[in-house]
Amino acid sequence: CGVPFCNNGCPLGNLIPEWNDLVYKQDWETAYKRLSATNNFPEFTGRICPAPCEASCTLSINNDPVSIEMIEKNIIEKAFESGFVKPEPPTHRTGKKIAVIGSGPAGLAASQQLNRAGHTVTVYERSEEPGGLLRYGIPEFKLEKSVVQRRINLMEQEGIEFVCSTNVGIDIKAEELKNNFDAICLSGGSTVPRDLPIDGRSLDGVHFAMEFLAQPNWEGESQKVPISAKNKNVVVIGGGDTGADCLGTSIRQGAKKITQIEILPEPPKSRKVNNPWPEWPMILRTSSAHEEGGERDYNVLTKNFSGNGKVEKLICEKVEWVENNETGRPDLKPIKDSSFDIEADLVLLAMGFVHPLQEGLLNDLAVEFDQRGNVKTDTNLMTNVDGVFSCGDMQRGQSLVVHAIASGRSCAKKIDIFLEGKSSLPDVRGFFRNIK
Repeated sequence: CGVPFCNNGCPLGNLIPEWNDLVYKQDWETAYKRLSATNNFPEFTGRICPAPCEASCTLSINNDPVSIEMIEKNIIEKAFESGFVKPEPPTHRTGKKIAVIGSGPAGLAASQQLNRAGHTVTVYERSEEPGGLLRYGIPEFKLEKSVVQRRINLMEQEGIEFVCSTNVGIDIKAEELKNNFDAICLSGGSTVPRDLPIDGRSLDGVHFAMEFLAQPNWEGESQKVPISAKNKNVVVIGGGDTGADCLGTSIRQGAKKITQIEILPEPPKSRKVNNPWPEWPMILRTSSAHEEGGERDYNVLTKNFSGNGKVEKLICEKVEWVENNETGRPDLKPIKDSSFDIEADLVLLAMGFVHPLQEGLLNDLAVEFDQRGNVKTDTNLMTNVDGVFSCGDMQRGQSLVVHAIASGRSCAKKIDIFLEGKSSLPDVRGFFRNIK
């Protein structure tokens, strides 16, 4: 295209037109090099990114966009198959030691970049294996765990140390961490789920989505009591990606019936006039899980859960959203005589996450929080505590994997400058444009 916009839509600033052209020329090795120059983990984003680049594609003005995400996935998989992807240990060591807390996409990106700069990196993970959300929060049908482990193996060969089954703040005290490392990178994610404190919340069968989704990924690693959807009427509260993951997982477990409800209105099937290209299109999205089955209902308010010790049904009410000229924001208004019940044996709360867990390490380090409860940083991604940085969902709030990778890359450069006074690590072109 004459003037590409796809790379501007990418939080990583991926050089999309360049590697698209290289694929067209069948130069897969150079395409891989251009792709990996801006993205540490294209095998992740090529599978689970919602592809804001495609929304910015010039073709999407009036047609379907270029399938950029699929091209990205094919580049990295062909690179692995062809032996282009190799460990890249640093040529020198600075003698500086850095602790990265959390091994999700932000922590992995930060640790790989810092290792490339020559620093000695130790990644702490409280779960049994590294990967964070990538390993334990995303279903196998979307991101195979072998893909995550393949990357972890490479990073270990590059010299990065992973210390798992270690809850920093309990197993290792904050003061010990500060004494033993030259810098600390907090990348533990946004892990406190949004709750629904209504009558019946304590009934058996009402669970947070992550309690349910993490189980299949724990199999073979430890003994855990399963929350099974088999032969059950499942209700998923929340209309986002996590809710869709719950739906897809419930189908695979053999659920009797699955209903996904959302308090907001059903999005339009095409862009509204006030949502023009190249903005992110606020439209109805149908995931592969939705195509497999289940029902979706919108404008539904859950009033309470009902049951005798165990959830049996939801008492719901239809609502509408009425424009408020004073605030400029719509107000929720219940619709009279619209109450109805939904039969349920299993309820999964998939309404997002509010902020990182503050008790323990974060409070022990005495870092400050912003008004949303996330770790507060300056423009250099450093907290109020000297030498302690933060990135990813822990600093930004819940977001996309691509944002987390961009945040981790940017944080690594800031830490490198803090330790060395300068940095040869690349800038992240899209990060500060997209940061909130």
